[in-house]
Amino acid sequence: MELTYGRGYVYSIQYHIVWCVKYRYEIILDDIEKRLVEILNKIANDNGFQILECNTEKDHIHLLISCSPQHYIPDIIKALKGVSARLLLKEFGEGLRKKLWEGHLWNPSYFVATVSEYTEEQIRNYIQNQKKK
Repeated sequence: MELTYGRGYVYSIQYHIVWCVKYRYEIILDDIEKRLVEILNKIANDNGFQILECNTEKDHIHLLISCSPQHYIPDIIKALKGVSARLLLKEFGEGLRKKLWEGHLWNPSYFVATVSEYTEEQIRNYIQNQKKK
């Protein structure tokens, strides 16, 4: 677990985040998966947090992120889901819209859990092994 030093404070804040494709449709494949990971990393970079681990299944995504105390988790998730949906629908629109009945890309709900120094390695392994089930 890496500590980050700010002005007058030290922190290590990590979250395990999971969200699903609307209707659990299996659309995160090949080019879409590759592009999704690129988009998520760009969003993280633009918003000042890090994606430590990222892995997908065909119908959901797992992230392990590290952020500062100034970050508000609902804003992070809103950025990740909102921007990625907009860009993926723009780039892969016709095929995705057919599968989603012209609807939204992501389910509106999500899972988030804090990560401690004792559970970080377990969560990293869990995320890395998603496709090996």
